[in-house]
Amino acid sequence: MSDWSSAQYLKFNDERSRPARDLLAQVAVANPKSVVDLGCGPGNSTGLLVARWPEAGISGLDSSPDMLAKARQTLPGLHFEQADAATWRPEEPVDVVFSNAMFQWLPDHLAVLPRLMNEALAPHGILAVQMPDNLQEPTHVLMREVASEGPWAERLAAVHRAPLARVEDYYDALSPFSQQIDLWHTIYNHPLDSVDAIVEWVKGTGLRPFIDPLQEDERAEFLARYRDRLATFYKPAADGKVLLRFPRVFMVARRSSNSRKVHSGFPSGNA
Repeated sequence: MSDWSSAQYLKFNDERSRPARDLLAQVAVANPKSVVDLGCGPGNSTGLLVARWPEAGISGLDSSPDMLAKARQTLPGLHFEQADAATWRPEEPVDVVFSNAMFQWLPDHLAVLPRLMNEALAPHGILAVQMPDNLQEPTHVLMREVASEGPWAERLAAVHRAPLARVEDYYDALSPFSQQIDLWHTIYNHPLDSVDAIVEWVKGTGLRPFIDPLQEDERAEFLARYRDRLATFYKPAADGKVLLRFPRVFMVARRSSNSRKVHSGFPSGNA
């Protein structure tokens, strides 16, 4: 898959940043010394962290060079680093690990999250995570249908993203390391200008694995078919806008005071 496009992603900056604001509002830490934005993207979520904790040492990590370039341009005083969230470990435990709409891209994130609780956080530190839970929404069901029915079907057959786990599974994974866990779902209904705007939204995220392997003419045909399918589900409201229904899952876990806890399946320490 090609690199992410910060320009495409930021076409809907306000809408994409709202879940980050809602997540941050539930992080009850007054004066953290160290905060990491894991999967910082173009820095929109990192900027919220700076505004909340201007005295903290804040850094951003992402796997995308383009996203990091935009983040460094937007927030030149901060440290941004290219890293793989699946294997990242800080040199020293941090007070807050914040992650907005990133972990859904990691197939094994149910194992990564407790590892971060155990190895990345200081005692009483906070892990705050938000992930889209929209694979059964028309936006994603229809992109899979178009992928399976066109001349590109064989090439796209392997494109797959696993659904999120049950909230009970996240709770069970985090609870051995946590003194407090808050889990909730929110369904946003974003008023967008048209069905074309929905296409532009998902081109920056969920559509990427489907359209990146295609030639330019195939990509145009795929998007045209996809748009036509979307139009049957997303009807204009009275003012002409369409509502993009977008479920998301949130979790905020506070690490226990024990310096290291061991849970079967998740090794303790950095060895």
